[in-house]
Amino acid sequence: MRITRLAPSPTGALHLGNARTFLVNWLLARQNGWRIILRIEDLDGPRIKRGADQQAIDDLRWLGIDWDEGPVYQSHRRGLYAEATLRLFSAGTGYACICTRKEVDLAASAPHAEDGGAVYPATCRGRFARIDDARRAGGREPAIRFNVGDQHVEFIDAFHGPQRFDMSTLGDFVIEKADRTPAYQLAVVVDDADLGITDVVRGDDLLDSTPRQILLYRALGMEDRIPTYYHLPLVIGPDGRRLAKRHGDTRLATYREAGIPAARVLTLLASWSGIENIEDKVRTASDLVGQFDLSRLPRTPIVFDPGGDAALRLESRRP
Repeated sequence: MRITRLAPSPTGALHLGNARTFLVNWLLARQNGWRIILRIEDLDGPRIKRGADQQAIDDLRWLGIDWDEGPVYQSHRRGLYAEATLRLFSAGTGYACICTRKEVDLAASAPHAEDGGAVYPATCRGRFARIDDARRAGGREPAIRFNVGDQHVEFIDAFHGPQRFDMSTLGDFVIEKADRTPAYQLAVVVDDADLGITDVVRGDDLLDSTPRQILLYRALGMEDRIPTYYHLPLVIGPDGRRLAKRHGDTRLATYREAGIPAARVLTLLASWSGIENIEDKVRTASDLVGQFDLSRLPRTPIVFDPGGDAALRLESRRP
């Protein structure tokens, strides 16, 4: 049995870009008989919005996107992440780091593609034998980083094809924050392995997360559980940046509360997913299962202009 997951993060409301990725994931699952798990990725404490988890669930249901198990909350699974971090530290692939973000930025010379920061220059790699040693040296709680070593990681993305990453350009990454919260990379690997996830469908802004996650699978002795990855081009604004608040209000909840039918939103999402000529033929997501073909999904980002034709298709035809 192949298994995928829908994994919204309650740091904000689902918008059209999120919805398009979730829809493609759901269509692939329902076409191929995959089981779907709903996982709420709620570990980013300060950014979690109260009630955003339920709103995401309501938005997905409004579109007709369902699941077979869940919701599973990451915040209820912290013991699994702590155990994995301890295993990596004990094996020597994880190490304590007392560097601040400012110190990393000053010491490094190459920009980090993922967060706009800098590639970590491995200042603390091999420096501390124990976490207590790092704590005393820094006068604060250390983070735990993963040693990527000097290597390349290769994999085949089911949408983008063969990929090869030089890990020295990505650098050692955090797997546990100083407040003992697991970092995204580790939590995703632990959860996907534990839940039996075989197929991961997500935006291609996370393409460079995949080699990191592959290294974690290997270091944890779970190489046989590495999933198949599908990284999809994003929906972006006219400025070329990922769709966000700066591009206007594109939240699903806004359209839902304004009385715009889910079918109209689905028709727009379908057109962004390579499904043509379905105006007035869609009532729910199920109507798209037989129409979707991954090979017809656009290879480049979708540009959504809040003042353009796509927005007018939603706004000008309110019931």
